[in-house]
Amino acid sequence: MNRFWDVVGAGAVVGSGLMAGVFFAFSGFVMSGLRRLPDQAGAAAMRSLNVTAQRPPLMIALFGTAVLCVLVAVRALGTWSQAGSGWLLTGSVLTFVGALGVTVVVNVPLNNRLNAETIAWSRFLDQWNPANHARTVLCLAGCAVLLVGLLRRL
Repeated sequence: MNRFWDVVGAGAVVGSGLMAGVFFAFSGFVMSGLRRLPDQAGAAAMRSLNVTAQRPPLMIALFGTAVLCVLVAVRALGTWSQAGSGWLLTGSVLTFVGALGVTVVVNVPLNNRLNAETIAWSRFLDQWNPANHARTVLCLAGCAVLLVGLLRRL
């Protein structure tokens, strides 16, 4: 059974890193590129990205990582006396909040408002980008903390 939890933990680390990378790409250059476009073109490009984001590759990574983090958190609580449990719990929470929490609470509603054309492109960017930066940092921190937790279990 330990091998199963090793795989779950490793999957959570990889998923956290993957999500941090996706969010970093948006923060690092995708949104900057869209901002350079005229408002109508930038908004249209973002709407197109939102459609393609709701397909299996990103959805599997996003929700799969969230599930793995929940499993790791439950396991950490159930084995609290073992080395690394606090790290594993903390890393799981950071990633879950960053990947799924911020996405559901901030980014998706903003995307929906952009799709419905109830928000100006510049205002969208001013709200969406900081939330995406937070997702990046939380997932990257979650990845690092999860890795420390796994290493402490060795």
